[in-house]
Amino acid sequence: MRLGVVVPCYRQERDLARTLPALEAAMGHIEWRGALVIAAPGGELPPLSSHWTLIAPPVARPLTPGAARMLGFSACGGEWVLFVDADVEVDAAWLTRALTVAASRAGRDQPVGLGGRLEEWFEDGASRRRGNPDMYKVGTADRDVDYLATLAFYSREALTRAGGYDARLQSEEDFELGLRFRRLDLRLRSLGMLAGRHWSAPRPSFSELSRRWRTGLCFGQGQVLRLYVGRPGFAALLQRQSLYLFVLALWASGLACAIVSGVTRDARVFVCWCAALLALFALMTARKRSPRLALHSILTWTLNGAGLAVGLLRGPTIERSDSC
Repeated sequence: MRLGVVVPCYRQERDLARTLPALEAAMGHIEWRGALVIAAPGGELPPLSSHWTLIAPPVARPLTPGAARMLGFSACGGEWVLFVDADVEVDAAWLTRALTVAASRAGRDQPVGLGGRLEEWFEDGASRRRGNPDMYKVGTADRDVDYLATLAFYSREALTRAGGYDARLQSEEDFELGLRFRRLDLRLRSLGMLAGRHWSAPRPSFSELSRRWRTGLCFGQGQVLRLYVGRPGFAALLQRQSLYLFVLALWASGLACAIVSGVTRDARVFVCWCAALLALFALMTARKRSPRLALHSILTWTLNGAGLAVGLLRGPTIERSDSC
């Protein structure tokens, strides 16, 4: 079985020195072809072996995650295609098992997409430490999942049938693709073992919030809601975004209370709203055991809520590519 590998890179060139060698070591003697897609100009690339095709289109703005992945998908070939984010170090044992599952012939019940447990690792200069041992909470047993993210191994035939990643979305492309797989009654499965390590700067951090806004990652929640109005899957998306919708409602009610207090010259309404906000902050402080982390959580929800509103109002900004 010949494989394709797609690595989309959004200014993560420094991570490729770890990601690409790990992939090549895990592949062993398998026949495969890789596509490294540069979604936005960044730093210097490490040396590439003959397995890789470099795709770096001269774009005016960065490619969306879905657009980058589908460019690689069209170039790499393979009966099955492994999508690996540029900051993920693939585990060789997981890939060996994933290949065994992919090569089996289980008929209609055969999973068409495979994932696994991802460990979160933080790197700050020479300092390294492990974060969440299970980023997507998939557990340590094999089980069906609704979607695959960050590391995904798909049957080319099934991904093509589902329509591929939506190139219009600045985020949420993984979850949206999972909705289409479910409508087609196609199974996605997480193998109950370590699939890879996800590397990043230490988090939570306040600088990460500004990065998510600058890159548009927080707009995808609203973009996908707009696309799904009146379509199957809208309720699932509303449930997924319920926290951000709650925070939007919270700040909207605060504005309304301030207006009412101003008009009636009675500050009690606005004071009550401020008391509710302080109660939420106190609750989060107790839960996180840190006022700083509580503040970070509320700011994160607020940023994602604002991004949801922007994405909902603007909608997708590009057309879906032909490869999708």
